[in-house]
Amino acid sequence: MQALSSADIFLFEGFRLDGRGLFRQDQDGIATRVEIGSRALEVLRMLVERPGDLLSRHEIMAAAWPRTVVEDYNLTVQISALRRAIDRDRAQGSCIQTVARRGYRFVAPVTRVEPSEREPRPKPRLSIVVLPFTDLSDDREQQYFADGITQDLTIDLSRLDGMFVISRNTALSYRNRRFDTRRIGHELGVRYVLDGSVQRAGKQMRVTAQLIDTTTDAHLWAERLDRETSDLFALQNEITGRIANALGIELIALEAARLKDSPDAPDYILRGRAAWLKPPSRNTHAERIAMFEHALALDPRSAEAQSWLADALAHRVLDAFAASDADDVARAQELVCRALAASPGSPTAHKAKGDLLRAQGRYAEAIPEYETVLAINRNAADAMDALANCRLMTGSLSNVIPLAEQALRLSPGNPWIYFRLAHLRLLQSRSDAAIRWLEGARRAVPELPIVHLMLASAYGLKGDIDRAAAELNEARLLHVGDRFSSIAHIKAFPGGYRGAGPDTRALFDTTYLVGLRKAGMPEE
Repeated sequence: MQALSSADIFLFEGFRLDGRGLFRQDQDGIATRVEIGSRALEVLRMLVERPGDLLSRHEIMAAAWPRTVVEDYNLTVQISALRRAIDRDRAQGSCIQTVARRGYRFVAPVTRVEPSEREPRPKPRLSIVVLPFTDLSDDREQQYFADGITQDLTIDLSRLDGMFVISRNTALSYRNRRFDTRRIGHELGVRYVLDGSVQRAGKQMRVTAQLIDTTTDAHLWAERLDRETSDLFALQNEITGRIANALGIELIALEAARLKDSPDAPDYILRGRAAWLKPPSRNTHAERIAMFEHALALDPRSAEAQSWLADALAHRVLDAFAASDADDVARAQELVCRALAASPGSPTAHKAKGDLLRAQGRYAEAIPEYETVLAINRNAADAMDALANCRLMTGSLSNVIPLAEQALRLSPGNPWIYFRLAHLRLLQSRSDAAIRWLEGARRAVPELPIVHLMLASAYGLKGDIDRAAAELNEARLLHVGDRFSSIAHIKAFPGGYRGAGPDTRALFDTTYLVGLRKAGMPEE
């Protein structure tokens, strides 16, 4: 039997069956999804592809349950489910005829829509389908792990801001079929396909994933992870979280690069998010804010634009690039209030509020905001890192390392996480360890003033005064304003010493500030 392409469309009895699933269409052409399981969909696809032909039970089960031994009653159950779904208003009996001891036949008229007859489905900017990952292991019983990776990736990607992800049930219709990514993109209306495989050998597990452009069929990105299988559940969480984070970054960069002559608000938001992926500097902060301001000017009611602009303003204060901390904080406060009023469940708005509260030194109040983000997206590495910062500043030092290390596993090489771990080591008087982490952060974000300031303190504590003085001078050159001019100004910044809890301030007094004094920072 010729394999049925998942891009094929079949019309029968007021129903439409396509690569997304089964839909009931009313007289106005409005389609409503019919919720049936993936096995039932697979059986229906086989039947409608050959209307009038008798298909044996063995033939149907071999296709619907590949490489799996199941009892005959499983097919009977799926046929019953199909009849309940498609025979409800049919007066002439069932669409599916049973031929005793032989099989089934689809007896209703079926129209097959050719690709040339279809209207192209619009493709949302950040749109993707996660195809079922292939199990390459010798033991085919390991398919459950590949299925778990597919399901978790579908869920995790759907949690990313602005992402449109095809449902798992629809994606399952592509299992064990040869497919063409261009046809998938045309039928499902997605710009990208994520495909992958899982292979297990002994205690080792290899997971590969690749991103494909459905317009050009080009391979855009790939990841390979090799891990030990000591804890399969934890391994599955780590792999899916790591891929989802990396893929989210890649997709934002790709979409932002699709230049348009007349950008709309979502285009400017994507460009601002892409600018966020660049190392922080005075110029990249200005670029981010300009993009989000353009988006808001085009769509003043956009909660997404309000949230991203508020977050960018809060970060400009936190990163010591604001010409006026008070002005940026006030504008961010207004935008966050508007965004949360319009979209109270938005993780972007809650993240922006958390960053604003940190910029104000209100760390304890920021903690619930980041916890809300993580409740929506458990793999939000940036929220995890910010939560680690809040724990550190409120004195919960024992909770910092697990959070930061988890964030680092999800987002390897993130310079902010390096900085967070360095900050903790410095407060613990472990200047050598702090310097190692800070040097890594400096290589990644060479224009971030706070990294140089922390290095000045660490080198001062170590006794390397010349290097401490050089780093202090670099921090002052990069910084906008006088925050780094004296110990008094350091203590006065709400988002730093002044906002810390008493235990953390005590550690600042005996480590961080001591190192800055040795680097040459005056008291006043």
